[in-house]
Amino acid sequence: MNEIADLIQKARRFLKSAELLLADGDFDSCVSRCYYAMFFMAEAALLTKGFRASSHKGVISLFGEQFIKSKLLREEIGKVLRRAYDSRQKGDYTTGFIVSEREAKETLAKAKDFVAEIEGYLKRA
Repeated sequence: MNEIADLIQKARRFLKSAELLLADGDFDSCVSRCYYAMFFMAEAALLTKGFRASSHKGVISLFGEQFIKSKLLREEIGKVLRRAYDSRQKGDYTTGFIVSEREAKETLAKAKDFVAEIEGYLKRA
């Protein structure tokens, strides 16, 4: 299997994990898995253009430059990825339970849309 296919498979698996975490009431971890699902799809999209980044911020920045600023994908997709990154940071590194159930549900819905949109792009690429 190639690297792009592996990243897609991993993103799908992380979305399933996010659903389980949401059902279990672990909203911080749910948001983290959602972010990683989007992150893997952003990496897969970047690979179609021959790009790699060595950091999360690098992936987000390159994704914005290559797919949002160039209008290959909707601007909202870039915003969703950045918001998910911020939520993951908050949930992973702040003490206590920080992410609300509503935020986790919204992030999961947006992560599913993000993954589907990138999968559509990858089929066309």
